[in-house]
Amino acid sequence: MSNLESINAHLEELRKRLLRVVLVIGIITVVVLTFHAEPINIGEVTLYYPSPDPQNNIAAQITNHMRENLVPSDVQLIQTAPGQAFFAQMYVSALVGMVIGMPVIIKEFVGFIKPALKENEINVSRNISLPALGLFVAGCVFSYNFVIPYILEFLYRYGDSAGLVTFLNVMEFVTFVLQFLLAFGFSFQLPLIMYAISMSEMVGKDFWRKNARYAIVIIIIFGAIITPDGTGVTMMFVAGPMIGLYFAGMLFIERKQREKLNT
Repeated sequence: MSNLESINAHLEELRKRLLRVVLVIGIITVVVLTFHAEPINIGEVTLYYPSPDPQNNIAAQITNHMRENLVPSDVQLIQTAPGQAFFAQMYVSALVGMVIGMPVIIKEFVGFIKPALKENEINVSRNISLPALGLFVAGCVFSYNFVIPYILEFLYRYGDSAGLVTFLNVMEFVTFVLQFLLAFGFSFQLPLIMYAISMSEMVGKDFWRKNARYAIVIIIIFGAIITPDGTGVTMMFVAGPMIGLYFAGMLFIERKQREKLNT
């Protein structure tokens, strides 16, 4: 097979895998935009079943939940142009589609790079697939409960101290929240990325410890890039957990390497 034919074959495989990913995310997005999560009580347990309701859909329910739990009490969430609420729900639906479809995304990604991997790298990629999903969800949950509420409260406290009435556009609010959810979801993959690189023997056993200071600088720069203000306070909401994840990953890798040497 010539180089051109090989490239075309890889591109065709990539197209098929991307199409499957887009299809899965698209189906979930449509479901979230079309159905309402109706509660049903079975004893002391509350379950939910989908009920067709395009206007009061699951995305709208999630948006309402974000408004009630994330927006400071003295801030009004508003719509300033027709369709903003709908597009905000589209963004929310796409995020839900990405989270629920993450197993498919990981499966297709691993399947695409598998031919280029060695046997030990293939085993590592299989072992990290499920933890990758768990860490992504954990990052989103951590951001939603412990980071976003405090950042919003911190930023809008300035308006309150100046006696201003603050209005928050729904699109800006949803974009802000999704930005942090995705940032934390992907940043929580850091220990897994470190583990995969180390177990694939792409770096030496002391690589992460020797380069810790450079990693901290890069993480702080990353936190400064994705945070919306220049105070440095909100930056640490992002950089702090990532630095902790880096050292947790480093200690875990060192322990695994010691166990491997002792066997």
